[in-house]
Amino acid sequence: MKKLRTPFIVLLSLFTIVACDKEEMGPVISSEPGSPAITAPESGQGYTLTEETAEDTLMTITWTEPDYGFAAPVTYSIEMGLTNGDFADSTEIGTTTESSYALTVSGMNNRLISAGFAANQQITVPVRVRAMVNDSVQQEISEPASYTFTPYLVEVEYPEIYVPGGYQAASGYMTDWEPADAPALYSFEDDDFYEGYVYIANAGAAFKFTAERNWNNGDWGDTGADGTLDAGGDNIIAETAGYYKMDVDLSNLTYSLTNTDWGVIGDATAGEWDADQDMTYNPDTKVWTITTDLTAGEMKFRANDAWDLNYGDAEGDGTLEAGADNIAVEEAGNYTVELNLSEVPYTYSLTQN
Repeated sequence: MKKLRTPFIVLLSLFTIVACDKEEMGPVISSEPGSPAITAPESGQGYTLTEETAEDTLMTITWTEPDYGFAAPVTYSIEMGLTNGDFADSTEIGTTTESSYALTVSGMNNRLISAGFAANQQITVPVRVRAMVNDSVQQEISEPASYTFTPYLVEVEYPEIYVPGGYQAASGYMTDWEPADAPALYSFEDDDFYEGYVYIANAGAAFKFTAERNWNNGDWGDTGADGTLDAGGDNIIAETAGYYKMDVDLSNLTYSLTNTDWGVIGDATAGEWDADQDMTYNPDTKVWTITTDLTAGEMKFRANDAWDLNYGDAEGDGTLEAGADNIAVEEAGNYTVELNLSEVPYTYSLTQN
């Protein structure tokens, strides 16, 4: 009997080991899950957007789902290309865990206008779907489908946060530490990244960021002054007075402050493309100005005598975009040039005296 029991015990042990191994392996991901494929609307469709139908559903984008070999918790990101019909520059339309995404007329129109496309002009953009499981699983991306849109002109309301602090009264923003009076930062892509310009007249001034024009929903400060935001953290200190570009990333709870001085540069200016002509900030009007002689040619606005931060005009409509086209000066003369970064969209004017 001993000779019969030993093989039985060995087999039982092997069975137990194999069973345990299978439990520990978990789901096996398919090596070729396939990419999502957009099934509707058909590529090449065209849409004219109107304010009268703003709340209507414009389109419902649908796609096939990759097969990962198990019930994968997939998040889909719908992306729109912005540059030359490709995705070298792109923006996210939205995310979902379903295999379809509905867009309203106003939702698509706001995305197009926010991206810098001109109203009442037909534009064609590519759209694709990105499937994401987690960092250890390769993302799958659909082939793009192209759609043509004609957006309408509308004043886009960007998400905002606010910058209350002890600098406000001295800097032209009424009451110190009052969020209702504080300057705003704006999220141009509605993506938790905010930017804007704030004048701080007094060195060593303290401030915070708030989500509302009140203190009811909390605030962000910086405990430890390490560039990381903390809910209810210590006051943030502006060491020197100046006109600050503030960038806030609420996704990663980080921020940065860049003190800026502005000037004009270009072959239309006295310094051509070699030297800036400095502008002066007016805290009452909250705009930068310079009165100067210009020749027929081109110019741009730039900060701190460097190209790291500069603005041009992509559409020739008086609104500014970072790094955009040179601004044309059609006729030589003496001009008052104004730069307004206190509101969005950022704007400028050239007035011949």
